[in-house]
Amino acid sequence: MSCIRFNTPAQRAQLAALAPSMLTPEEVAAQHPAPPVTDSKIRRLRALASDANPKIRASAASSYHLPDDVAATLAHDPDAEVRGWLARNETVSCDLLRELAHDETEAVRAFVAINYYAPEDAMSELADDPSATVRRLVAWKASLRDTVSA
Repeated sequence: MSCIRFNTPAQRAQLAALAPSMLTPEEVAAQHPAPPVTDSKIRRLRALASDANPKIRASAASSYHLPDDVAATLAHDPDAEVRGWLARNETVSCDLLRELAHDETEAVRAFVAINYYAPEDAMSELADDPSATVRRLVAWKASLRDTVSA
């Protein structure tokens, strides 16, 4: 006996009509607004970015509210994990992503490759990266874009 259920078109239509309506992302955000970004939050991010512990600096690098000058400093952090978190951050400038695309550490370049906002010229360079992993990630991301546009 099969456990797969096949609904008729009429049954699917009835189920769809009875389903609760879904909120759009904008409606959800309106119901649950994020706290405002204050000067004190920016001061805390600056302090975290200069902490001696690389895990703390990595946490700062992941913040969507990271000031540009702090991001530029963290792009040259001696710890690859910090640079990796910066490379994943979707609010980092295209110029910094271009710079991180040339990072000595494969993982940092890989995170640039999967960052949705990485500029096309950086992606073209990463497509020829010495690392097979980075090249595969570039190809994977391109296949997603091709799937969405089809």
